Amino acid sequence: MENLWHMDLTPLQWVLFALGGVASGIINTLAGSGSLITLPIFVFFCGLPAPVANGTNRVGVLLQNVVAIRGLSRAGIADFEGSAWLVVPATLGGIVGSRIAVALTETWMNYALGGLMVFMLVVLLIRPERWLRESKPAIGRNRHPLTVLAFFLIGVYGGFIQAGVGIFLLAGLVWFSQYSLRSGNGVKLLIVLMLTIPSTLVFFLYDQVHLGYGILMAFFQGIGAWLGVRFIAHVPNANTWIYRLLLAITAISALKFFG
Repeated sequence: MENLWHMDLTPLQWVLFALGGVASGIINTLAGSGSLITLPIFVFFCGLPAPVANGTNRVGVLLQNVVAIRGLSRAGIADFEGSAWLVVPATLGGIVGSRIAVALTETWMNYALGGLMVFMLVVLLIRPERWLRESKPAIGRNRHPLTVLAFFLIGVYGGFIQAGVGIFLLAGLVWFSQYSLRSGNGVKLLIVLMLTIPSTLVFFLYDQVHLGYGILMAFFQGIGAWLGVRFIAHVPNANTWIYRLLLAITAISALKFFG
């Protein structure tokens, strides 16, 4: 257990944690795939094995989502009505995905994830007006069996590897329930929080969480989440900027997974 807390950081590593954590918190709050920043820091600069980095990454995700949800709720942006139909299947999927993650290697999964990101990039480019609208969500669609199944599968993905789950959740919210990117962010963050709690526990039980690095990164990610909420709350054309960020991050994610 002692190794789960031990840290011996150089000044460069402190800078990387600060910049990477804040950037990740902002990106995860606005879109998703902030883990593409934190995971390489854990692996290449802290020397954590990939499975441990994958588990450690969940600690920061937990805190940043608590901060972001609280901020969006106080700003009156988040609307969680009817979201239980999405949260529950995604959480169950997260448990399944995390159990798969602790037992499998990631090589072929990375190719599959890269393919999914390419597919998502195509989806983002088709009918962009769907992503830029500001409309009231069709909450009744949350109960549709296809919607429930889709969010269960997204939860499995999120339990397996955190990177990119926010992108798929936003896509599901926009396509299935007609949320806007701005209003859907609150539900996305709630789903990520709920599916991350049991998956983090699974990684912890398998000794694949470094608490020292995880809590330190979580501190900076919380700052990033606070900044992300302020952007959503105070920028009038937030949907447009979030859409552009989604396009950029999805393209980068595809290259990263294939690389």
